Order: sequence, then structure tokens, then C-alpha cells
Amino acid sequence: MYSVPTQKAYNCAEKFMTHRHVTEAEPAAMTRSHYRPHFDWQLRTRKLALGQRTRLMAIVNITPDSFSGDGLLGAAGTGTLRGMAAAEAKVAVAAAIEAVDAGADIIDLGAESTRPDATPLSSEAEQARLLPVLEQLLRERPYAVVSVDTYHAATARAAARAGAEIINDVSGLTWDRAMADVVAQSGCGLVLMHARGRSGEWKSLPALDSNVVVPVVFAGLCEQLAQAEAVGIGTERIVVDPGFGFGKRGAENFALLAGLGRLRELGRPLLIGLSRKGFLGEAVKPVQAKYPDLSEARRVATVAANVAAILAGAQVLRVHDLQATREAAAVADAVLAESQVS
Repeated sequence: MYSVPTQKAYNCAEKFMTHRHVTEAEPAAMTRSHYRPHFDWQLRTRKLALGQRTRLMAIVNITPDSFSGDGLLGAAGTGTLRGMAAAEAKVAVAAAIEAVDAGADIIDLGAESTRPDATPLSSEAEQARLLPVLEQLLRERPYAVVSVDTYHAATARAAARAGAEIINDVSGLTWDRAMADVVAQSGCGLVLMHARGRSGEWKSLPALDSNVVVPVVFAGLCEQLAQAEAVGIGTERIVVDPGFGFGKRGAENFALLAGLGRLRELGRPLLIGLSRKGFLGEAVKPVQAKYPDLSEARRVATVAANVAAILAGAQVLRVHDLQATREAAAVADAVLAESQVS
């Protein structure tokens, strides 16, 4: 299941490469370590140009148990069918509006935690948390590009009807059999993530040698792309996410980051979610004078990792700390622009 890519997987990648808008200068440019192709990402009602600068997806977690400690539901956030308390919904909407006004290109709303050993949430409970925030956000900022972080097909369907432009499925269409058809019918853009198993299984998964991490992710994403195409999801609607932390432990994530440029050969834009990941915190912990709160402990490490991802060709970053990432991306984008013309 977690072997190196087969010849079929490489053939699949070559097939998807033919869908790209390739310029004459691109083949030679692709051999450079710092290279980022351009795409037009087809969303439900619009297109989003990718590649000229780094696009930022701001995380708004409508949960009480986010791994990063930023969930916006307090102790009263039950997630029952009665939905969120009005005060909690107001806080979540305000956070989303603040991110839009601060320059976020996409707002990613998530109502279920996918941290290791998280308690699964029913689709009904997820929608009770999510939909009031989505609907109010679009009433107040109708131009906002909203992504919904869910692996439930029913939630994806309801979110698309409420105005979501993107479905961000951490399972890559694998945890709910109906999801692929729902995304195909909705017309939404799709974030197709690679995950090794489900969160409850991650601690027991066999370790990966550093030299097979990228091939495993490459092969998995290639198969998921083929499955998406088979149900009618056009490749122009798909961005891929290698799934840092999703079934990859510790140094396996650094091997994935170091080999990130290899995934450009899938022929799809790259969305990268490194923000506040545990492996970054572990890397910097030995050099910190004291261990601050989680968000602060991983803030600088996240910025550093995001710069590495941009220079490897990432088009979109999913982030908690919007302003810090905007500033870091401005520098990395300038380096990338010079490397592509030199």
C-alpha cells in the first residue's frame, strides 16, 4: 500500500502534465530547484490565478479541539444539532472577516478537528457548526473566496449550496465514497490531500525511510488524481496537498519538504499546510530558551518552513499567522521571481 510508485503511477503523472498550460521556456525552467509554474485554478464561480505570487489560505477553525490551540469554540461549543451559540458564531465570523480584510486570498473554514486521535464528528454536527458561519461571512463579504475543510460528502454538498468555492478534503476523496461525485456535481475547486490512513491509525503506521517518503506521496496523489478524473472532476479544478503530518511522523515531514519540488511533476498546483505542525516545534525546541505557548513556539519555525515551500514551487500556503506569512512570502516571491528570469 505504501510502496514506491509503479510505472503506472508515473504514466499517470505524465498524462496529467498534458493538461497544463506550458510555455516554451517551461521545460528548461523545470530543472531549476527554484521554479513555480502558473495555473488558473477553476473554482465554482470564478478562476484564481496561481503562481505569480504566493496565495494565502487563512485558517478559521470552528472547533474546540484544534491541534494548534486556535479553535474558536469555547467550552460551550457542543457541536450538537442545535448548532453554535450565537456568541461563538459571531467570534468565528469576525475572525474570518478580519482575515479577508487583512489580505487573505482564501478563507478555509473547518468545523471538525483532524488532529491525531481526534473524536470524529457527524456530518450533521459539523454542518451545525459550519453553515451559520459560512452564510454570515458571505453576507458580510460576498466577494470572499471560501473553502470548506471537510471529508463529509453531505457537508460538502451543503457548503457548495451555501456559496463555498472550494472543498478541502484531507482524505483525498477516500473517507466518504460519495465525496467524489458531490465535488464533481458541485463544480467547486478541490484540494486533494494525501493522507496515510486515518488519524487514529497514524501512531501505529510503519515508519518510512526518508528516501521513500516523496515516492509514496507521489504515487498516492497520482492515483487520487486518476480517481478524480474518472468521476468527472476536471484537472483544472484540482490543487494537490502532500499532507504534512497526515500519517507522516517527525523527520518524514522534513524529507517531504526537502523533496517537495518533485511533486511539480504531477502537473497540478501545490497547496502546502505546514502551519504550527508538531514536527516543526520539535525541531526548534532544543534551541528555545524556554518553551512558550504552542502558537508562539512554532511561529518562526512555520515561517521558515513556508519559505522553503515557496522556493520549492508551492502556489498556496494554508496558514494561521497571516501577516507574518505575507511578509515572508513577499521576500520568497522576490527571490523566486529573480531565479526564474536569470
